[in-house]
Amino acid sequence: MSRPPTFAPPPCADASVLATERGDFAVLDAVPSTPARATALLLPGYTGSKEDFIALLEPLTGAGYRVVAADGRGQFESKGTDRQESYAQRELARDVLAQAAALGVGPGGLHLLGHSLGGQIARAAVLLDAAPFRSLTLMSSGPAEVVAAQRDKVKMLSDALSVLSMDEVWQAMQAMDPPQDADTGDGADMRRRWLAHNPAQLIATGAQLAAEPDRVDELAAVGLPVHVLSGERDDVWPVELFDAMARRLGARRTTIAGAEHSPNTARPQETAKALAAFWDGLPAV
Repeated sequence: MSRPPTFAPPPCADASVLATERGDFAVLDAVPSTPARATALLLPGYTGSKEDFIALLEPLTGAGYRVVAADGRGQFESKGTDRQESYAQRELARDVLAQAAALGVGPGGLHLLGHSLGGQIARAAVLLDAAPFRSLTLMSSGPAEVVAAQRDKVKMLSDALSVLSMDEVWQAMQAMDPPQDADTGDGADMRRRWLAHNPAQLIATGAQLAAEPDRVDELAAVGLPVHVLSGERDDVWPVELFDAMARRLGARRTTIAGAEHSPNTARPQETAKALAAFWDGLPAV
């Protein structure tokens, strides 16, 4: 899971609620000091939250962009039901379209970015209706299902969530991998976030990651400008798959040196610079 450097938003951002026709979503809304060039809507990955983008907020607002990072339904501070069917990919995609409608197009348009699972949800939203968006960035988000080792991990987690409490699962995960959390010093915030996730959401979206079909050709047919961004290594999808997907899409391709599956937390300055360069280079609206 992504480990943000902090859970406290920077001065440019407010923690607030985005009210939509499909319910309320917890967001971090970061606004530049000058009129925004455009707005970017950021979707987190599996087990993640809006805080995974905290380190991007200041550099992106510094580049002139309003940035709205949102918890999806059932993630961290956005409420969700206990019914797995409410987290079907199409339902989550419709949530994204509702968020876009609530934000409005505004000057410069609306850029959509999804990290990992969030990228596949973002793709599904664009395939339902690309009209609200000026571009799509797929960050460490592959063309189809995750690799076999990750499918095994997702199944193990889903099986555990079916019989254990969220706290019991957290304790088991910490027993399996204690040094990483201890080194970052973020254990309390990470645990708080984990306990707030709805297990039905994790089970449903985990199943999606393990069975996602290849929809790259469908996305290419939409004609929306696409940016494929990743670290130089990735254990969820091979980096070679990102390269091939970018070629199939005719997309801009960025590889962030020194980063793995979460360039947004590992190399935020370099990642923000790459995002702003892509958005800056698009034709004016």
